[in-house]
Amino acid sequence: GKEIKIKWTAKKKISDYFRNVIELKWHILGMVDAEVEIEGQKQKTNKGEVKIDFKATLERDYEKRWEDKPVWKFLRGIYDKYIIRTTMEQYESNLVNKASSYFEQIKAFLNLSGRQ
Repeated sequence: GKEIKIKWTAKKKISDYFRNVIELKWHILGMVDAEVEIEGQKQKTNKGEVKIDFKATLERDYEKRWEDKPVWKFLRGIYDKYIIRTTMEQYESNLVNKASSYFEQIKAFLNLSGRQ
């Protein structure tokens, strides 16, 4: 069967400093044509094994504004650790919840599609 690799990356700006990055890597192995019967109708489809790597990241300073000079990089460390830490934790928590929801929806879709 066929082997297919797909990589999707989605980025969403939260603020001028933070953005969510969700990355999906699909690896489909042994994909072959198949025929299924749905409500008495024969339909063509594919079958195979699917592996999905799902990664969600809260990206800080995504425009690299704090990277130019060592002093700015040092100040960024202080900013992240002491000033904006609570906000960062909230954004991370929200991202974990959203990513979990997305992944559950993908699993439900694949499960539903696989059973037809």
